[in-house]
Amino acid sequence: MRAVVAVLLLVAAAHAGLWGLLEEKQRAPDFRGILPSVSYTPFEPGHTEADPAADSEKIRADLKKFSTIARAVRLYTSTEGSELVPAIAAEFGIKVMVGAWIGKDDSRNSREIEAAINLARRNSNVIGIIVGNETIFRGEQKVEDLIKLIKQVKSAVNVPVSTGEIYSIWSEHPELAYSADFIAAHVLPYWERHSSAEAVDQAIDRYQFLRNQFPGKRIMVAEFGWPSAGYNLGKAFPDRIAQATVLRNFVTRAEAIGIDYNIVEAVDQPWKFFEGGVGPYWGILNAAREPKFSWTGPIVNPDYWKLATIAVLVGILMSLPILRLAQPTVLQALTLSAAANGVGAWGATVFAYWTEHYFVFGSAFALMLGLTLLVPLVLIAMARIEEIAAVAFGQKPRRLIGKGAPTVPATIGDSVSFPKVSIHVPAYFEPPEMLKATLDAVARLDYPNFECVVIINNTPDPAFWQPIQDHCRALGERFKFINAEKVQGFKAGALRIAMERTAADAEIIGIIDADYVVGPDWLKDMVPVFADPRVGLVQAPQEHRDGDRSLMHYIMNGEYAGFFDIGMVQRNEANAIIVHGTMCLIRRAAMDMAGGWSSDTICEDTDLGLAIQELGWLTHYTNHRYGQGLLPDTYEAFKKQRHRWAYGGFQIVKKHWRRFLPNASRLTPDQKREFLLGWLNWLGAETLGVVVAILNLIWVPIVAFADIASPDKILTLPIIAAFVVTLLHFLILYRLRVPVKWGQMLGAMIAAMSVQWTVSRAVANGLITEHLPFARTSKGGLSRMSIEFQAFWEAVIGVLLLVGAAVLVVTNNSKQIREIYIFAGVLVLESLPFLSAVAIAVLESSRINSFKFWHDTGVRSAELIGLRPVAMPTVAGPSQPVASEVRPEAS
Repeated sequence: MRAVVAVLLLVAAAHAGLWGLLEEKQRAPDFRGILPSVSYTPFEPGHTEADPAADSEKIRADLKKFSTIARAVRLYTSTEGSELVPAIAAEFGIKVMVGAWIGKDDSRNSREIEAAINLARRNSNVIGIIVGNETIFRGEQKVEDLIKLIKQVKSAVNVPVSTGEIYSIWSEHPELAYSADFIAAHVLPYWERHSSAEAVDQAIDRYQFLRNQFPGKRIMVAEFGWPSAGYNLGKAFPDRIAQATVLRNFVTRAEAIGIDYNIVEAVDQPWKFFEGGVGPYWGILNAAREPKFSWTGPIVNPDYWKLATIAVLVGILMSLPILRLAQPTVLQALTLSAAANGVGAWGATVFAYWTEHYFVFGSAFALMLGLTLLVPLVLIAMARIEEIAAVAFGQKPRRLIGKGAPTVPATIGDSVSFPKVSIHVPAYFEPPEMLKATLDAVARLDYPNFECVVIINNTPDPAFWQPIQDHCRALGERFKFINAEKVQGFKAGALRIAMERTAADAEIIGIIDADYVVGPDWLKDMVPVFADPRVGLVQAPQEHRDGDRSLMHYIMNGEYAGFFDIGMVQRNEANAIIVHGTMCLIRRAAMDMAGGWSSDTICEDTDLGLAIQELGWLTHYTNHRYGQGLLPDTYEAFKKQRHRWAYGGFQIVKKHWRRFLPNASRLTPDQKREFLLGWLNWLGAETLGVVVAILNLIWVPIVAFADIASPDKILTLPIIAAFVVTLLHFLILYRLRVPVKWGQMLGAMIAAMSVQWTVSRAVANGLITEHLPFARTSKGGLSRMSIEFQAFWEAVIGVLLLVGAAVLVVTNNSKQIREIYIFAGVLVLESLPFLSAVAIAVLESSRINSFKFWHDTGVRSAELIGLRPVAMPTVAGPSQPVASEVRPEAS
């Protein structure tokens, strides 16, 4: 344990050190002077003076703060509260560049111009008027009309008059420049997709360009700035350090050259959410009027080490459960602690995003919804990492019963050497020859004391039950045949009837499905485990003997194997296995104590197994294959079976969740954890995958056409990370535990992904219904492939996700926003489970599903490249009769 504690501390120290190594520090010239001007908008558009005194105090507090950093402020309107600014600014010796907002509304334009003129006439600290802000760029006024407005204002005041436009507008319309007293040019390198390293050079270059075009004309860079947050635009990436670096470099060079400039803007404006992701973040002060960076010294994130502390502390907290593991190895602890610290870093990133961004209701709701869905996704990823660490680096399984493992003698009760086992075989419209093979295998069991109860239920057709009745008579008195009609309660109801016909001295109940051919050693090897009176149940895995029927069945078989060689083995270590009916032995006393077979779920076996565990009985598992059954006939049957399992699993959650409360059952904390994580890992992960995919699909038009991107570090990148963890979990554990070839493993992965929609539908059904009919899984070759395409909705959603990704990429080509490209990548990843279902549905009906096709293709390919001689027809003499054609002559 000391080694584990040392590992946790080492990882935490390494995590802190990594934060230190990755801390970004930039250098830029110190600036200790006063800025010539900053943009200021005291209120949101549409503000009315409900309380003039309060408005005045707010402006007074702002201007007092600004008086230490700027000599003047630039306004954009002369109404909506901004008319209070000049008089209050005079109290602090601040000059004012008055603005008149010009748009398409002529009446408002008139009010703005009148207010601006009055402010210039009444306040001696007004140093100029800007008539309109990017009015030509927005297409709200024609150049000639704006010139008229400028001339109107010039004739009414004695201060310089201009209009604010981006530099290219001034260049393209020299008549506008000649009508204004000075050129008020906006130079914002971010919007032109220049990197922060290029921004200052680009601004100086645009200034010199205008000087060359308009020699002798006063030129003011009326807007220059860099956003501190939001999405990138091409090479332009906003952040606090980039903002500080750009602004400090610019003001230093501007002061040296003698450029007249105005910094946009004084304070962050959270209401500017309509200006894309960066609109609220141009201020040199945040919305709380606190400086976002220092004008002197190294440029660093002032909150960086606070975030690092949060990350490390969360990482340590998330690592503490490692101390509860039984004998964890150093590598196991290292893997888990590293993952925990990764979650800590993500948590710090979420905290930083929440504290450094402004939210309106819609964005806050979207973020909270995204995080709500991501929390269980992160827990699922952590559980999968834990399983990877346990299998790859942990102790070998200690409770697993292997073939040939020493077991105590089978003595139960009063020195009975071989306790009687009653094997129950329920059947419903099963192919008679298949069921006969099952019974023949039971008859060959190498165990002296057993009976077999065969119950055919709700099968009125004699063609299905009469041959079985005759076969049971032929097999002898050990085999009891029951033909029960109008049985209620599905399979559980049939098994209850079988219990009524069970021998009184049977102490162990065995369950096998009608398609299972058991090996002769099953009872001989497994019954001795019940010598421990605490053992209530022993489960053997499922296996299938028809995996070579087709390529689809081959990959199905590989998919089933993963659960029995990975998940069940690990759960067995916590005495928390999932009972899956067939190949199961149950102590009769444990079954009676648990109430027997219940029909209130359609997974009666798992329900009973959990009830037995809740009573404190021990369960054991072996991964040795003691029997082989049949795979579902079709992909439709495969999906129906998975739907039944998932729906039944959800029924079990609803039925048993109270037993997981403190002191509500004899389940141990480890058992509760395994079941809860198991349900979350299967039902939760598949359902979350579908929900997130559909929500992201709905989000596509908003991202594509409303300039709202998803924050990559806290929402989209974690989804990609979770997908990578899931992929690694599958590949690593299959290679370590499941004896299949690479091709079958990859096919199994496709089969596993293909049922995501099916499982999520089952969970949705479980939320809105209490009971669905028991759906028998078609096996034995009786069912035929449906003419309906078995992945219609998966195809629809998968194609929509790909189309959504394409739309995002196309619409983002001009902007090149990184978050949007990542979001498009997430959509492609989310489409894979849906497209996997489409792939299997197409495979099922195609020629390539047949192994004969691949064999013949291989032969033809070998012949074409000369690796195999081509079979040529041979010339033969008169044909001779073969043996079967020779007939003796009559004597």
